[in-house]
Amino acid sequence: MKTPFPFSAIVGQHEMKQAMILTAVDPGIGGVLVFGDRGTGKSTAVRALAALLPPIRAVESCPVNAPKVADCPDWAELGSKKLVTRPTPVIDLPLGATEDRVVGALDIERALTRGEKAFEPGLLARANRGYLYIDEVNLLEDHIVDLLLDVAQSGENVVEREGLSIRHPARFVLVGSGNPEEGELRPQLLDRFGLSVEVRSPNDAAERVEVIRRRDAFETDPEGFMQTWMPRDEEVRDTILKARRKLPKIQTPDAILTDCAELCIALGSDGLRGELTLLRTARALAAWQGARKLRREHLREIAPSALSHRLRRDPLDEAGSGARVRRIVDEVLG
Repeated sequence: MKTPFPFSAIVGQHEMKQAMILTAVDPGIGGVLVFGDRGTGKSTAVRALAALLPPIRAVESCPVNAPKVADCPDWAELGSKKLVTRPTPVIDLPLGATEDRVVGALDIERALTRGEKAFEPGLLARANRGYLYIDEVNLLEDHIVDLLLDVAQSGENVVEREGLSIRHPARFVLVGSGNPEEGELRPQLLDRFGLSVEVRSPNDAAERVEVIRRRDAFETDPEGFMQTWMPRDEEVRDTILKARRKLPKIQTPDAILTDCAELCIALGSDGLRGELTLLRTARALAAWQGARKLRREHLREIAPSALSHRLRRDPLDEAGSGARVRRIVDEVLG
């Protein structure tokens, strides 16, 4: 298996890397959508994040990565029931995946050879307690999008077909990437992403040279390159773990809640998911930065990522939704 490029070695793209780290601090934020030019490191960052994430404790033979035997679904035939430490799952959902591959289906081989009706788990089962990554998410087929919407809302995968009646937990961080020139994302799925960031090719020659230099070093001597950068990845992982422990202790003044509401009203964002995501992301940022109390500076920093994709489009606004959010944040927060 090819070694992923180290997360800490990615040049620039601060907003994208920060968004991914914050979802690792608090998976409840709801995932990250990364839209931008081809060749800007979107897929590289996701692969690198997989190696960076802290491991999980799970029942060894459980198909849904349950943390204890009592949480394993009834249909799962457990071999080993001992708890093991394993990497946080990061599962790819290919564009051409069938519905059966995604949600699971009847185990045909077992049905034919042994005459037994059994369930073969799909990608959603494997992604439970981890990440589900969709490259070119804007090209995903509509019926798969509908499935993801149902599961993202309920946190449970329900399969009723071929005489099977199966349920299992399916809570995961959804990460999508794509090029907006190839098609727009359905609004219903767009709303399910907690954060959205836009990435662009760097215009600075020195930065582009550093990208080339690091990539060439990685491909020429991957072992030596990893020895150089792995300590930095470990530092990031340790900081994520510290932030997770600190997160429940972050103080949230009522004034910050008022700021969240006033920002979303001023921006005209639909529903209340914007305020909730803004609050959770700001807390994760405060914990990541080692702060004890949530401040306006935290809201200001992450508001574009948390709110840009929730705004009604303004065809006359050539600067884009991110610039619009920043302008209104300055007006509301001063």
